[in-house]
Amino acid sequence: MNQPNRLECAIAAIDTANQADPNQEPVGSELLPREYAYSLHMTRWLFALEAAPSEAMQIACRAQHLERWTMPRSEYGEGRANYYQWRQACGRMHGRRAAEIMADCGYPQSECERVEIILTKRKLREDEDTQLLEDVACMVFLEKYFAGFYAENPDYDKEKWLRIVRRTWAKMTPRGHATALKLAEGMPEHLLALLQEALAGEDAH
Repeated sequence: MNQPNRLECAIAAIDTANQADPNQEPVGSELLPREYAYSLHMTRWLFALEAAPSEAMQIACRAQHLERWTMPRSEYGEGRANYYQWRQACGRMHGRRAAEIMADCGYPQSECERVEIILTKRKLREDEDTQLLEDVACMVFLEKYFAGFYAENPDYDKEKWLRIVRRTWAKMTPRGHATALKLAEGMPEHLLALLQEALAGEDAH
């Protein structure tokens, strides 16, 4: 299979898998399977941040939440430590499934392993592709899910929200920061104020 066709093969297989998500999300006037919608947001932001992304990055971004509904957060206990265990388990699963799909589409083992490393985020801060994936994911969160997440958690106090914003910010590169600040201009007032206060604090630096 030639390179353009194997990329199309991998993207199509990931899309087919994510279209099986029983949960839905509105996108424009449509209701789409949630993780399929998420994958489209990831691809859009990837190309916004990187004009000519590699095949590995295109696949990794599309597979960032690959079949995530099959590993519900509820299967793990409450609390931050259990949340991180769940996130790590999801990353391993996404990486493994993406690698399987890539192998089926004709990618060599080295390229399959490369995408698996990116998705597990084992080398965040050390690996440019992994960091780019994190920038993209943070932009998707800020644009599409931050407002909903805020509305769904009225019991969180202000300090907790400031920590969440600062942790998200700390994961991003200067390029991500610049893009996020531009995006923030269109945020609801309460979220913009929260972002500004978080970044004004010494922990944000």
